[in-house]
Amino acid sequence: MSKKEQTISKGFWIKLGLVPFVMFAFAFALVPLYDTFCDITGLNGRNSNKAYEETDLSSIDKSRTVSIDFLAATSSGFPVTFYPTVKKMDVIPGKMYTINYIAENRSDKVIIGQAIPSVAPGIASQHFKKLKCFCFSNQTFEPKVPKEMPVMFFVDSALDKEIVNITLSYNFFKVKDASPTPVAGL
Repeated sequence: MSKKEQTISKGFWIKLGLVPFVMFAFAFALVPLYDTFCDITGLNGRNSNKAYEETDLSSIDKSRTVSIDFLAATSSGFPVTFYPTVKKMDVIPGKMYTINYIAENRSDKVIIGQAIPSVAPGIASQHFKKLKCFCFSNQTFEPKVPKEMPVMFFVDSALDKEIVNITLSYNFFKVKDASPTPVAGL
């Protein structure tokens, strides 16, 4: 084999070895990149969750209402009953509202879950501001104990006047079973 062929062969193997590494690094970085993209664009119902106090309270638009539909779902195999206390609500843009969701673990184990929110239509997600939400962190569900989980929100009055209906939906999925906590002295 000539020296030129050896150099080409060596370069080929180096490139071939780097491809899986680059693919792994890209896959590893994809989740934080996607989260950042969703936070910036409001895609998938995510928004900046700026404090209500930062909004102009004079921007309450009493001349119109927006109908909000509340939906709840759980992933397959997640043994928690999950539903909103109110299915539909008419809101005045700029005004603060609170709704509760109820969840009850039907299993005999402590379960940890996470809710993923979604706002439709997508353009409305930039104007649907959640200030307090169970979706901001993992939730622990004790066996057979109902849990009330509030969502405090407002619809920004800058929402396009053509949008008269918004759907807020949550999908709960199991993060893990909580490991039993050892009892001292046993």
